Amino acid sequence: MEEVLLIDDDVELCSMLTEYLGRYGYRVTAVHRGDAGLRAARERPWALVLLDVMLPGMDGFEVLKQLRTASPVSVLLLTARGEDVDRIVGLEIGADDYLPKPFNPRELLARMRAILRRSVAPEPTGGGPELRVDDLELDSAARSVLKAGQYVVLTDVEFALLESLMRSPGQVVSREELAERVLGRKFSPFDRSLDMHVSRLRRKLDEIGGGDELIKTIRGAGYQLLVRRAHAEPR
Repeated sequence: MEEVLLIDDDVELCSMLTEYLGRYGYRVTAVHRGDAGLRAARERPWALVLLDVMLPGMDGFEVLKQLRTASPVSVLLLTARGEDVDRIVGLEIGADDYLPKPFNPRELLARMRAILRRSVAPEPTGGGPELRVDDLELDSAARSVLKAGQYVVLTDVEFALLESLMRSPGQVVSREELAERVLGRKFSPFDRSLDMHVSRLRRKLDEIGGGDELIKTIRGAGYQLLVRRAHAEPR
């Protein structure tokens, strides 16, 4: 069973989700305070963290911010319905996805499965990095990314996003295609998730090796990984 940490102060909701998700092969550990949830998240490896925003002890944003300083664990943020600012802030801090409350448990399960599919690495085959574009190297099996010889720590969604762009270097990849590949759902023009993930990925890459912009936004079309020297070299 995959281990899931649920940080939410709604005891009744936690009980319901523990039972529901247990039917589908997830063992849920529920914590009802933000500070206690952060400690639990750091104590052991989790397949996924479900994190509410409004928490006693420490709010979900602060939990996520502190967690991201040391861990790339996948985080699904649970936000109040209608609070768009919560979703945007959560994605900026490093949430992999969000789900507004109240939600249907089946929708939660679908979002969880989409996130967890991204975190499954293929069997290693050896022979060096799978993809190389200029000074970027990506190894799907090792779940590692190097830029100019330096490791780049990415969340699972950022890794999947970069991999999709590196497989089409110099080409414009549409938002619709990226949403399907990376988020596991159809693109909605009102959903800022994809744009926020691209922004975080761009910032992490641009901080290394001179700060050159690598990912270009093509207005009305999608995103393009710029190529300076050579095309990608898939193994």
